[in-house]
Amino acid sequence: MMRIFLFLATNIAIMVVVSLIFSIFGLSGTLAANGVDLDLNALLVISAVIGMTGSFISLAMSKWSAKRGMGVHVIEHPQNQTEKWLIDVVSRQARIVGIDMPEVGIFQTPDANAFATGMTKNSSLVAVSTGLLQNMSQDEVEAVIGHEMSHVANGDMVTMALMQGVVNTFVYFFATIIGHTVDRVIFKNEEGHGMAYYVTQIIAQIALSFLASMLVMWFSRYREFKADAGGAKLAGREKMIGALRALQRAHEPQQLPDQFAALAINGGAVQKLFMSHPPLEERIAALQNQR
Repeated sequence: MMRIFLFLATNIAIMVVVSLIFSIFGLSGTLAANGVDLDLNALLVISAVIGMTGSFISLAMSKWSAKRGMGVHVIEHPQNQTEKWLIDVVSRQARIVGIDMPEVGIFQTPDANAFATGMTKNSSLVAVSTGLLQNMSQDEVEAVIGHEMSHVANGDMVTMALMQGVVNTFVYFFATIIGHTVDRVIFKNEEGHGMAYYVTQIIAQIALSFLASMLVMWFSRYREFKADAGGAKLAGREKMIGALRALQRAHEPQQLPDQFAALAINGGAVQKLFMSHPPLEERIAALQNQR
């Protein structure tokens, strides 16, 4: 609740600051003088509602979507030693990090992968792939689970959703101003909105979302380093490094949805700004340099 309260307070503060900037520099008057009749304060509120609502709905549905989309089999009663071992590892790590026991599941794919999701840290899901269990040692799997449990304990799912909500708010806000300005100034539409507004607003949303995604991806990469450090504390640094090296030896895994991706391999310097995960070499180096 504190995380959500701080998010709301931050979002309101940002809205107030933007409103003050427009007032101080007379931007509202400049827009009005050019025929752009927008109530910027009302637009900010509407943008925040639209931006945050979609983000919270996505977060609320994340666990259900993961189970359906990835075909996760939730372990309710362990049927074999592997399932019992998974439950024991997650249970032990949950006690260490101080969270309620997550649901534990397995999904079918030959790729070595795992993910954590859920609306809150005490109502989460941790799932591993069959490929992970088949291609990694128990020590390495334990480290991967530690990485995911650190995501849960750090509240990363909530933080990412909140950050995306803020980004969505301002993408919609500025895209609407751009669309409205083009419609009024260039196409001289004086009443309502013409086709130019809708086309321009959509194009502006796409372009601004593309640019804003760099900020979201930067934070995603940052949280991966933190989760690696958490996994090293829970399972041991060498086990965490071993898990990352095992991924280096494997083929590039099939890309999971961003909100479900866990330990993915990405490459290319040009793509780095839009990568949700840092290169494995950097993650291994960060662990090796950890004191």
